[in-house]
Amino acid sequence: MAEDQTRVAVVTGAGRGIGEGITRRLVRDGWYVIAVDRDPDPVAALVSDLGEAAAEAQIVDVTNRDAVLALFADIDARFGRVDAVVNNAMRVHYAPLTEIEEDTIDAMFAIGVKAAFWTIQAAHPIMTRGGGGVIVNMSSPAATRGIAGSSAYSAVKGAVSSLTWQAARELGPDGIRVNGVIPGAVPTPGAREVVDDDGYEVRRRMNSLGRLATPEDIAEGVAFLVSPAASYVTGHLLAVDGGL
Repeated sequence: MAEDQTRVAVVTGAGRGIGEGITRRLVRDGWYVIAVDRDPDPVAALVSDLGEAAAEAQIVDVTNRDAVLALFADIDARFGRVDAVVNNAMRVHYAPLTEIEEDTIDAMFAIGVKAAFWTIQAAHPIMTRGGGGVIVNMSSPAATRGIAGSSAYSAVKGAVSSLTWQAARELGPDGIRVNGVIPGAVPTPGAREVVDDDGYEVRRRMNSLGRLATPEDIAEGVAFLVSPAASYVTGHLLAVDGGL
């Protein structure tokens, strides 16, 4: 960690796609980023590219509460602070409502909702001791509109939105701002595993700007929410979706 990088951010699901874009953007703004992922190869490559003075890779299963608490305890012991947490990790699976399997729902809620609880619980005492901090959760347009085949994903993101508002209310007195980002359609490698070219063409036509989003577009929204420019913004879901 470079001496001039005093702010520490934790980004989950940082190895690729939107998480990679957020990590790169925060590093560019002078943050030291703890890039968390359960897949070691992409996150190691990302940190190698950014440099050890700017970021570090942590291979953690964020659905495991004990592992998350241990991660934050280690960060606290080494840096004495956590200034921002970006809950980006997610598993995406589309299936008809009448066919979705229990293990799929359990896995999606574990990584999309429970993991956000664990990171918030782990970060709260560190942020409170330091005078405050920022938490950003990744929601989705699917939280507020019906999308065929998206029942489990929509339910997860609806829970994330509700958690964002609730956490903002509860943690505000401790100086912790909690906001969310609603990303537009981003054809990341992970998303392309469940959405084909025709699906992305439909998504492109649905927004006002006539193009799909990039990880960098979404990262700009996160960068604003964790910045001093958003010091009076909390309990807000910022749509970065091309006008969808």
